[in-house]
Amino acid sequence: MLGFIKKDLAMIKSNFKLLGILFIIYTLMGLYNKMDISFILPFISVMIMISSFSYDNYNKWDAYSITFPNGRVNSVKAKYIATIFLIIIVSLITLILSFIISYVNMKTIDYAQILISLLGTIFGTLLVLTFMYPIIYKFGVEKARIWIFLIIFGLVIVGGFLVQYLNLDFLAHFISLIENYLIIILIIVMVLMVYISYKISAKIFSKKEF
Repeated sequence: MLGFIKKDLAMIKSNFKLLGILFIIYTLMGLYNKMDISFILPFISVMIMISSFSYDNYNKWDAYSITFPNGRVNSVKAKYIATIFLIIIVSLITLILSFIISYVNMKTIDYAQILISLLGTIFGTLLVLTFMYPIIYKFGVEKARIWIFLIIFGLVIVGGFLVQYLNLDFLAHFISLIENYLIIILIIVMVLMVYISYKISAKIFSKKEF
């Protein structure tokens, strides 16, 4: 298992330099009040991990990985663990940079606002992950892009419909009721999303032929 995780992290090692450059660029933009970096960097970490699927496909890794004991299960599990590990590391760096930017710009640190913004971004990042990974395992990276576009397009339409016809007063009242437990609820939902996504991906990969 550890070897599988190291393989995924090693494959994206060449992107770490790019990630470092992006940290510098977005931090400078944040210092000049041009951008909230908490909304950008965690998403980039997922995009980088998705590139590892292309490397796997190019190097015929999937066909090779199934020759190991529990290779199918460990291959999928390692992909999720490596992705979550990268998201955690990037999010921690983003959190520290956000504190620094807040202090430099306002001479104070709004801990609550920064944490909520970053948590919301992590939730959105994991939402993307939970949709994309099973689709990639099912159709491959190239075909998955079409399906991902269709899903996002569909979610935008559904979201627009809900905003137009949903009783927003009821929604605001509901949010106010769970406000004190919102962070706990989000964490539980995120764990469930990733777990369900992993189980679906593992099932798809277990039946895949090479």
